[in-house]
Amino acid sequence: MSLLVVGLSHRSAPVSVLERASLSADTQGKLLQDTLAAEPAAEAAVLATCNRIELYADVDKFHAGVAELSTLLSQHSGVGLEELTPYLYVHYEDRAVHHLFSVACGLDSMVVGEGQILGQIKDSLALGQELHSAGRLLNDLFQQSLRVGKRAHSETGIDRAGQSLVTFGLEQLADGTPTEEWAAGRTALVIGAGSMSSLAAATLARAGVAEIVVANRTRERAERLVRILTEPGGTGVRARAVDMASVGDELARADVVVSCTGATGLVLRAEAVEAALDGREGPLALLDLAMPRDIDAAVHRLDGVRLVDIESLAEASADAPMAADVDRVRTIVAAEVAAFGAAQRAAHITPTVVALRTMAADVVAGEIARLEGRLPDLDERQRAEVSQTVRRVVDKLLHAPTVRIKQLAAEPGGAGYADALRTLFDLDPETVASVSRADVTDADIKNRGRV
Repeated sequence: MSLLVVGLSHRSAPVSVLERASLSADTQGKLLQDTLAAEPAAEAAVLATCNRIELYADVDKFHAGVAELSTLLSQHSGVGLEELTPYLYVHYEDRAVHHLFSVACGLDSMVVGEGQILGQIKDSLALGQELHSAGRLLNDLFQQSLRVGKRAHSETGIDRAGQSLVTFGLEQLADGTPTEEWAAGRTALVIGAGSMSSLAAATLARAGVAEIVVANRTRERAERLVRILTEPGGTGVRARAVDMASVGDELARADVVVSCTGATGLVLRAEAVEAALDGREGPLALLDLAMPRDIDAAVHRLDGVRLVDIESLAEASADAPMAADVDRVRTIVAAEVAAFGAAQRAAHITPTVVALRTMAADVVAGEIARLEGRLPDLDERQRAEVSQTVRRVVDKLLHAPTVRIKQLAAEPGGAGYADALRTLFDLDPETVASVSRADVTDADIKNRGRV
């Protein structure tokens, strides 16, 4: 089986296509289930953020896997395959590992170095574990990508190369004025209460806004976010929760609005924003971080309104300077990809080695039993000494070959050593397969709950 990723991102597709191809949480689950049902895939995971949609799978056939994954992405995104195909990219084996590790480090983000992608990778892994679509390979891959991302942020200054989309978006709204100075004393309306909206609210609070109003379809989630913002020892910002029906009224009082919901349609239409402008003195700043967009693009044409959305952020980030630490992160990624590949190749031969030692143990047990039948007068001490000697001889004969074959298997092109070992020792394929199945079950149990 081999690792394959098919996807599209802000680097390969215009925002208008990404917007239409976005996947809801329910759709992501259905996509994983349908991918597992497809013939080429044994495992699957989906990474869907505001600027990328990627489907990872462990496949047994490359071309069939690419065709199947592309078709599934088209079916579940609602974008026709002919229209979607020119924007898709494909990574295979080590290149797929390199891609995910780069994504985890923020090298492939719209804002280079942003750390929010780690939380999104963690959510993808959690979904794959919940639906049992992530087996040993994808569990190992996503767990290691989280470790690589954390290493990049702790060992380099990649954080200085960029910020989260929220911070970057607020800087674009401030238009050259320091964010803290621009935000001081303002009233902010945050629409949505998910991870991105929570990050936006926390960022606004730290920037010094006077009040934050949280509107969400589920009032309970809005109130929970308000409690977090106002808990003792926090930022000291005033905050309150409102129903979505009150957004129009709050819009008229707000100075800055950040919207990031999972809605499939517009949350703020141009007419509602225009109505909120009547009688207000200051400008209205809008930050739309949703994909698909929450705020009507026609708002751009209204006087007294500044709208920053994913599309304008993509244009602005294209000119952002690259930090010197980016090269250090790339070095880390390259080393981690090599280490991951070696570990996977070594793990591939482990079931065969275990099966070999199991067979040897069975041979020893059979010979000891035969010997006891032929020499019934041996006492317990003699019997134990003979048994230990035979086992020691077999262990010594197998030790060097098994150590060496694990070393050879960890090198590029080492996958054939497992086949050679099975052929030379005439190992039962079912025994090897049963060890592999046990490894998958153990890995799934071990990794569950770690995210």
